[in-house]
Amino acid sequence: MSLSPGSLVEVALPVPLRQCFNYRLDAPVPEAGTRVRVPFRDRMLVGWVLGPGSEVPGLKDVVAVLEDRPSVGGELLDLARWIAEYYVVPLGLVLRAMLPVRMTNPAATEPAPARRAVARVVRSIGTLEELQRIFGRAKRQREAYEYLLRTGGRQPLAALLEAGFRRPVVRGLEDKGLVALAKEVVARDPFRDERTAAEPVHTPTPGQRRVLNRLERALGDGGGTLLLHGVTGSGKTLVYIELIRRVLGRGRGAIVLVPEIALTPQTVGRFRRAFGDLVAVLHSGLSHGERYDAWRLLRSGTKRIAIGARSAVFAPVPAPGAIVVDEEHDGSYKQSETPRYSARDVAVVRARSAGAVCLLGSATPSLESWLNARSGKYGLVELPDRVGGGVLPEVRVVDLRTPPAAGPPEASGAAPVTGSRRGGAPAGGGPKPPASPMQVLSPRLADAARRRLSRREQTILLLNRRGYATFALCESCGLVSECAHCSVSMTLHRALNRMICHHCGHTETPPEHCGRCGSRDIAYGGLGTEQVERVVVESFPGARIARMDMDTTRGKWSHRDILERVRRGEVDILLGTQMIAKGLDFPRVTLVGVINADTGLHLPDFRSCERTFQLLSQVAGRAGRGRLPGQVIIQTYVPDHYAVRAAVAHDYRGFVERELRVRTDPPFPPHLRMARIVLSSPAQDDTLAAAESLGSWLESRGRPGVEVLGPAPAPIERLHGRFRWHFLLRGSTRGVGRVLEAVASGFQPAGTDIRVSLDRDPLHLM
Repeated sequence: MSLSPGSLVEVALPVPLRQCFNYRLDAPVPEAGTRVRVPFRDRMLVGWVLGPGSEVPGLKDVVAVLEDRPSVGGELLDLARWIAEYYVVPLGLVLRAMLPVRMTNPAATEPAPARRAVARVVRSIGTLEELQRIFGRAKRQREAYEYLLRTGGRQPLAALLEAGFRRPVVRGLEDKGLVALAKEVVARDPFRDERTAAEPVHTPTPGQRRVLNRLERALGDGGGTLLLHGVTGSGKTLVYIELIRRVLGRGRGAIVLVPEIALTPQTVGRFRRAFGDLVAVLHSGLSHGERYDAWRLLRSGTKRIAIGARSAVFAPVPAPGAIVVDEEHDGSYKQSETPRYSARDVAVVRARSAGAVCLLGSATPSLESWLNARSGKYGLVELPDRVGGGVLPEVRVVDLRTPPAAGPPEASGAAPVTGSRRGGAPAGGGPKPPASPMQVLSPRLADAARRRLSRREQTILLLNRRGYATFALCESCGLVSECAHCSVSMTLHRALNRMICHHCGHTETPPEHCGRCGSRDIAYGGLGTEQVERVVVESFPGARIARMDMDTTRGKWSHRDILERVRRGEVDILLGTQMIAKGLDFPRVTLVGVINADTGLHLPDFRSCERTFQLLSQVAGRAGRGRLPGQVIIQTYVPDHYAVRAAVAHDYRGFVERELRVRTDPPFPPHLRMARIVLSSPAQDDTLAAAESLGSWLESRGRPGVEVLGPAPAPIERLHGRFRWHFLLRGSTRGVGRVLEAVASGFQPAGTDIRVSLDRDPLHLM
């Protein structure tokens, strides 16, 4: 790059300020999207050049240009600008979210790729006589040389060592001039060592052919967004694979989004069997180096298919032709921290700008996507039947209000505060169990699981709460132990003998006495997966049981290892939280039991019924996916609730029509747009004052077409040590956007350490 002193550049920085900054550069202005290292206040940051800058007082110099080719250029830079505008967030924070962590570290230049030593044959031996003369009595050197010839003339040094040839043997081949060692770049592929057989050839069903023909037309017409509504087990993944096969045939790439890391190994396996080494994986469970290598190989075009969770929507796939969003309804596609984007909605926008097909797949589409399809904004394609003539499982409901014929009353999921411990933990360690087996597994569910065990079939049990007991209660004064930083009860994790806050992670030892009255009569109530595991172990001696929740899947490969054991038939009963409800395909799972269907039904959130219906429908779909018939047993205190009844009947359309009517008066999405403004501070009075100030500020400026609800305390008023008040905005897309923009650019809260958080299209209101 030739020097041209005096250039000015505009740079976006990853700071919470909605402005860009000007710097001086002693070189031509780099292409937009190029990373640079610059000083900002008292630190160094990585920023992105946006174009020529302006002369302003006190300009500082760019310290270094970090790349010759923009890391975020063209299509992705335009997408970042859209996200920054729509979600009212600084552009630099969006750009930082698009790249691997190693590329935004101001202390590093371009991350060095991993390298490995490779042994390569550099001289051939022509005759047996020459072979004997060179090696003589060096038998192991000769064996190593012949091994290299048999395996193509080159092998990683590590492979030679694993084959039993020690380092001096290889050094001897080097000294003889027969073999040379060299370092070569190697991609850190976490799935490299997995052996994958070829994907079996599947003949699409007539329904799948109709869907593929519609997608083929969309590809030819320059793209578009289509909603694929397919019942569980209808073969949506095969449609994704065939769509991508057509996209690759046109010389373009593809992105596949999945909602849970737990689903990634299974999905990657299917796609790697179909497309081999063209597949790269991007998700937060990988190391920084693995994510960077996957990103680099995608940008170079070496790999052309990106698979991953939310952030994979930013994969640098050249000329994407298809973006698939599997389980498009799932809430994990919404980012909970700035920038608070929805990966599903970003996928729609990116596909539109790239002339690609965006395929949103689900057995239980979100109401937003369903209304868009019904209105014609999206295309609608459907797979109403399971492949292979399979039928949806029979679903039965157990009414937890009705006591069983014998034994204590059932009280799954809202276990009574029994098993109080006095004077500290018992000798066995940890509190006594708060629920009996009868309070967790109804007789019907227990008998059904026992029959599966006798037939060597598999069972899945769902409870969407982890831990052992969900609260500790003083039986004398009624005090429930709360987190020191959040206004929520602490959850007992018995294996750790710790009380843990599931919001901020704060931990404490289980209380020996009440913090208010001093009583030692402490009881534990509520039900979590850890307690369900104990009950299942006691109820089915000898059964092979695996638990899958955040506590058992913290390791890098924990998800994959558990699911692989299930696939091999080494697990009889798999129990866990919602991560076991989506996308898993095990033909020997013939029973699904929902321990308590009501855990999320009564939350103060207008989407609680929709989420409950989706969760029940999704987990029910794990049963009977092979030739064996399936059964689902749902335990609930509200068997007549319309979300439960619709799930029992596999009636998605009936649920949607009822839920759309419920959200008409008062109006809620998808009938209009919504945003949430949250103000927080460590001081309760400061938060209240800031909320009242913002309310007055909004009132004085007018907001035609937008209804403002609030201010009011957030349902979880204190979180991470900060008191929270919030507003809800309801109105048109343009009206809500204008109000958010006005708040971001014009409202200045009084007081210290007041944070204002803007969340457009929020999925959670807690």
